[in-house]
Amino acid sequence: MDKKDVAGVLEEIALLMELKGENTFRIRSFVNGARTIETLDEDLATVVEEKRLRDIKGIGEALAAIINELFETGESSDLKSMRAEFPESIYELFAIPGLGPKRIKQVYNELGIDSMDKLEAACKNDELKPLKGISGKMQDKILEGITFAREHTGSFHYDKAEKQAEGLVAYLKESGLVGELAVTGSLRRRKEVVKDIDMVATTSDVKALMQHFVDAPEVAQIIGHGDTKSSVRFESGISADLRVVEAKEFPYTLLHFTGSKEHNVVLRQRAKERDLKLNEYGLFKSDDTLVECTSEEAIYAALELPFLPPELREDRGEFEVSKTPALLEEKDLKGIIHCHSTYSDGRNTLEEMAVATQERGYEYLLITDHSQSAGYANGLKPDRIEKQQAEIAELNKKLKDFRILSGIESDIRTDGSLDYEDDVLASFDLIVASVHNKLEMEEKEATKRTIAAIENPYTAILGHATGRLLLSRKGFPLDWDKVFDACVANKVAVEINANCKRLDIDWRHIRHGRDKGVLFSIGPDAHRISGLDHVQYGVGIARKGWLAVENVINCWTAEELLAWRKSQ
Repeated sequence: MDKKDVAGVLEEIALLMELKGENTFRIRSFVNGARTIETLDEDLATVVEEKRLRDIKGIGEALAAIINELFETGESSDLKSMRAEFPESIYELFAIPGLGPKRIKQVYNELGIDSMDKLEAACKNDELKPLKGISGKMQDKILEGITFAREHTGSFHYDKAEKQAEGLVAYLKESGLVGELAVTGSLRRRKEVVKDIDMVATTSDVKALMQHFVDAPEVAQIIGHGDTKSSVRFESGISADLRVVEAKEFPYTLLHFTGSKEHNVVLRQRAKERDLKLNEYGLFKSDDTLVECTSEEAIYAALELPFLPPELREDRGEFEVSKTPALLEEKDLKGIIHCHSTYSDGRNTLEEMAVATQERGYEYLLITDHSQSAGYANGLKPDRIEKQQAEIAELNKKLKDFRILSGIESDIRTDGSLDYEDDVLASFDLIVASVHNKLEMEEKEATKRTIAAIENPYTAILGHATGRLLLSRKGFPLDWDKVFDACVANKVAVEINANCKRLDIDWRHIRHGRDKGVLFSIGPDAHRISGLDHVQYGVGIARKGWLAVENVINCWTAEELLAWRKSQ
């Protein structure tokens, strides 16, 4: 068990307690306990071993007993007994966006609905209308949520899939059985969500490697076990495929299984136009002679193309370039923009966040705690802003070759205004403006609200523009042409939120914005030190959006950033 496993158990117990209608305060204690455990700064196993669970604020006797049992047995008898009270199919309902435990409890208790199929049928037959608080419009939204949930069934956030893949790669390499080994598919293309892990390898002992693969730690099910391909499903729910090929086939197989399907269709057509045939085994002349290529670069060259980085292989304009695009790299970033501290809902102090940022090689940190409207996140009132800015000034005297910039993540109010009076807004170096409430908006309303915030002279960066949460919330629609035009006219950058639950804005819009002259920032939205490392995921999305150094304001020095802000 690790912190995330334990937190997941506590969260599920809280959900089931709510479904049963138990005491609200008890439910909240489990929710808060889950968050406390997941963000614990020390090793949980050590805390358990040293019997210090009760020393952690918010971990009472009941929670401590469950955590101890998890470490002793690997399971929770409380959770097991609670699960037995409900049909297994009811858990499908928790995947539907906007359908919380209280509503699930209502349809379950009053209509006996315990599955997604039953809920869908009830909505289509108008059977939910008699229930208190449910209208025809809500039924339509539930149906939209069911469609969304089904589209994303079996998908995982990028960081979760990447972590599983990294562990698997290390495990296979440690065996000494692999020659070449690579992760392919949507992970290599840096897609925002991932359905499974695809890998290709070479080896001198196929049977031994395949056996080692299916024996990997945390394998819950062996789906297939063959000489050239094996498939497993891990306890996390993520599936993985391993294909073994001969060394001469490796570049072609790597290219083919990296995809995308759309990209591969164009490659095969180009091969055909040159009297060649391309597949996962090789590039062949009309007489089936292999065109020997020792790398992907060589294959692209044989097809009279520049090398196309995996992130661009989506058949969205990459075949029109005459040379390999110079895409942004993580090392190009000079500063971190958009982070939180203990002044609002962060887990680390201002100084701790600054020192950790400097240790990672960056030159500056723009701290952007939540604004006063975000009471749920301990948003800053004006007096606490003054206190934070005084601390920033003192830390800037103390830190060498590093600078903390004073910012705020200002809530965008429903009318598009920002969260403070002008004199307070003017005290910040830069402001990230984000929507956190009233997320159910039609495109016209959402666009009007967003543009009003962009036109505010104090807005520097538009934060997580649509409010989406991958796999759980679609986000509100925007007229991107109008939003991008407003950003260019008002010299406002658009954030690529690097949190893997967001990765907002969608990479499909980024190149369009770039072509209009929009600047972008990459913000980890870090609420603890480890969150600083999420910037890598934002870089991946930036690359998918064709961004280079000149398109991203994090690539500027602090002085250049402030000069840009003054020119707005």
